Amino acid sequence: MQRYFIEPEHFGEQSVKIIGEDVRHISKVMRSKPGDEIIVSDGVSKVALVEITGIESEEVTADIIELMSSSGEPWLQVTVAQSLPKGDKMETVIQKCTEIGAASFIPFLSERTVVQYDHKKEEKRTTRWRKIAKEAAEQAHRSLIPVVENPASWKELLAAIPAYDLVCLCYEKEQGQQLRDVLSPFVMKLESQQKYKILVVVGPEGGFAEAEVTSAESAGAISVGLGRRVLRTETAAMAALTCIMYESGEMGGV
Repeated sequence: MQRYFIEPEHFGEQSVKIIGEDVRHISKVMRSKPGDEIIVSDGVSKVALVEITGIESEEVTADIIELMSSSGEPWLQVTVAQSLPKGDKMETVIQKCTEIGAASFIPFLSERTVVQYDHKKEEKRTTRWRKIAKEAAEQAHRSLIPVVENPASWKELLAAIPAYDLVCLCYEKEQGQQLRDVLSPFVMKLESQQKYKILVVVGPEGGFAEAEVTSAESAGAISVGLGRRVLRTETAAMAALTCIMYESGEMGGV
């Protein structure tokens, strides 16, 4: 069943209102009509099965049939910090990692980032990234839309490290400690009823400079490898996130 996110203020006690681009999707793409049922979420805590009561050019109204329990959200809150890659690779990272279960994204600039940063262009790109996160969350039947932060500098990213319970920096030259070596003991000591925050840091196409790895480790990050194969930057984020979800039991792991 199709799922849509709406603003919290449009989620009433007995009815809901849908506005924006989703109106066209409901009426033109899905060809829904009054009497059809859909699922809506306020992106915070409320999820409901609703019945469409009216479809206008700029809004869809629906009555709440029943409130549903929030599902589809991992108990580990994983943030993917991705150094800005070339082309539309960031869109792929956000879309696929949202489906896998990422809680948020931090695009950042590092020493070997190839993309030329333009503040005006980045505002448009960030808006598009957030739209992609919303659509991917709807497709994956998530209860929450992952947060896509504004691009950060390397210094700003390092300053955020203390806010996380575990920070893994994916480094292709790391030959000793692998991601699972860090994840397994970390997950084993956790209590599933609590929320824990993990930060996965992935470098650009050219990888991290050694000085960046050193500064990240000094700030509290753990340098980890992702196996014997060298992964593309957009693949590394998805691979690391999938490993974390599996190891935490989200994909039939422990």
